[in-house]
Amino acid sequence: MAKILDLVAQPRTVSGTGAVKRLRNSGSTPAVVYGRKVAPVNVQVDTKTFTKILQGSASDNILVSLKLDSGEQLALVQEVQHDHLKGGITHVDFHAIAMDEEIHAEVPVEIVGEAPGLKFGGLVEAIHHTLEVRCLPKDLPEHITVDVSALELGKAIHVGEISFPEGVRPKLAAEVVVVMCEEPKVEAEPEPAAAAAAPAAKAAAPAAKAAAAPAAKK
Repeated sequence: MAKILDLVAQPRTVSGTGAVKRLRNSGSTPAVVYGRKVAPVNVQVDTKTFTKILQGSASDNILVSLKLDSGEQLALVQEVQHDHLKGGITHVDFHAIAMDEEIHAEVPVEIVGEAPGLKFGGLVEAIHHTLEVRCLPKDLPEHITVDVSALELGKAIHVGEISFPEGVRPKLAAEVVVVMCEEPKVEAEPEPAAAAAAPAAKAAAPAAKAAAAPAAKK
């Protein structure tokens, strides 16, 4: 299950391009906290601390316990904006949630085991690399495990065949294919008549060219 990490969030009163730039240069990242039952609040977090949280997470779904002046607030890291030219984090959105409030999240699919279909030239392919699930924050998994140990050639594993952690429900229908073992692709052999005609055509071309040469001299 996803860990809940502590993060201090201080009030942010500055705004505007210049003020925000100075804030980043001082080692802080501007952020906002909002939610269905929480009015938007502008805050700032320590850039180094938040960067370590991102780098140490095995999933894109990161739960944090924000230490605000008003108290603690559980939140999901909703969006992280980056400076793609200079690098670094420019802004963070925190989605405030409650422990008893069900959340929706995209969770990575992790394939384990060796499919028997591989012995016959098959290729295991993930049709869905993530699955959207519904659960309480405490039950949010870092990944959904899909075991392919019994996956035969030409067969598939559907949503309804996956063992989801307790308290976690998929949003996709049970019949949706998640992983399949594709049969090897075989290139079609050329037709016998076409294959025989190709060498004959090549041989006839020089003869026709030679016959045309004397005619041109006349």
